[in-house]
Amino acid sequence: MKKLLAVTGCPTGIAHTFMAAEALKQAAKDNAVEIKVETNGAVGVEDELTPQEIIKADCIIVACDKDVNMDRFEGKPVIDVSVSDGISKADALIKKALSGTVKIYGNEKDFLEISSDASFDGKSSVGHDIYKHLMAGVSNMIPFVVAGGVLVAISFLWGIYSFDPNSDQYNPVAAMLKSIGGASMGLMVPVLTAYIANSIANRPGLVAGFVAGTIALSTGSGFIGGIIGGFMAGYFAKWMVKMLSGLPRELEGFKSIFLIPLVTVAVIGIIMTLLGGPVSLVNKYMMDFLSNLQNSNPILLGIVIGCMSAFDMGGPVNKAAYVTGTLLLGQGNFYFMAGVSAACITPPLVIAIAVSIFPKKFTKDEKAAGLVNYILGCTHITEGAIPFAARSPFTVIPILMIASSISAVLTYIMKVQVPAPHGGFLILALVNKPFTWVACILIGSVIGALIYGITKKLNRSMK
Repeated sequence: MKKLLAVTGCPTGIAHTFMAAEALKQAAKDNAVEIKVETNGAVGVEDELTPQEIIKADCIIVACDKDVNMDRFEGKPVIDVSVSDGISKADALIKKALSGTVKIYGNEKDFLEISSDASFDGKSSVGHDIYKHLMAGVSNMIPFVVAGGVLVAISFLWGIYSFDPNSDQYNPVAAMLKSIGGASMGLMVPVLTAYIANSIANRPGLVAGFVAGTIALSTGSGFIGGIIGGFMAGYFAKWMVKMLSGLPRELEGFKSIFLIPLVTVAVIGIIMTLLGGPVSLVNKYMMDFLSNLQNSNPILLGIVIGCMSAFDMGGPVNKAAYVTGTLLLGQGNFYFMAGVSAACITPPLVIAIAVSIFPKKFTKDEKAAGLVNYILGCTHITEGAIPFAARSPFTVIPILMIASSISAVLTYIMKVQVPAPHGGFLILALVNKPFTWVACILIGSVIGALIYGITKKLNRSMK
């Protein structure tokens, strides 16, 4: 029996990582082949592949949207795809791995060739790498945002001005929590920038990345400046390492501790300082545009946010909406995040409610997985809807986008404020209109569930 290995990993290491692992295991079982899957989750690497297993493997599937150690696979047939392909195209991946036509991994990454029968959504190596580097920064940034945002939100329980010593609402505990939360939120851009650079160039990029992020924060260029600085710092540091690779081994310490940090920090620091003004204007314009759209056209904003959040459920488009919400949250805008959270909570609830209302339309396994989405949805884990969307993407994804848009639009119209960036219904005590917010989400979810149930019936009757 042939032996396959796999590695899965998503930017946050929560849902996609393990869903891809399960999909690959099931596909391997269906194809009567042995497989071991290493998961790169939020708590670290589990079931790590050993050198002996790698040597004996016939092929290795890497379904990741984050950097993993690829050097260990040198000389082995390697399929490198996104984690979403690991979920939705697991069977095709297993068949490709068994075909004997997979390229050998060498000095350059060999990505899975797109074949007409496999129908993979191929990505260029450059685009895939850029996405992975960006998501490396985002995934490291999110815990700082969540921890800081929730602490700041908790401080508001004593009053919106409870941190101000001159206010009647002042409370020292609240002021301390807001200070701690603010410190965590303040690290958002530097951490984003540093870990983009670290993903590109490892430790040599980390120092220049932190400095670039700090300058982006101080000059007001913010999120956009941070992304620009991260990529510049990473690729410049990587180039520096390559240029200095011919130095004698005796100068390794001088190179790594003194020369590379000095030059990269100086060059990237100067560039970021010069770019600070122009980029800050772009950043301010974008944030002002979104804030004004929130007031002038909440329906359009809700539709945009709803479609983005439900389009790939935890993927790059979803993350773009979420990160924008966290940035506005840091500026004291609690309305925008309310719509983003509502749109993210809705898709799994659509699935759960549909399974409850139309139990005869679903298999036993689908019903079990669908009911779990009540828990996932209520805790802001959008990814629970992915298996259902993957089975019929052209039918289910538009329905989820409609449902999320309704929830977001209603949230914006009702002026709901959510001061925390995550947690779902666990943070209802921090929401200004908790029952209204829940009602907005349930309305969108029920409408989506009804459409999903009816559509599923029509699809089945057409077979």
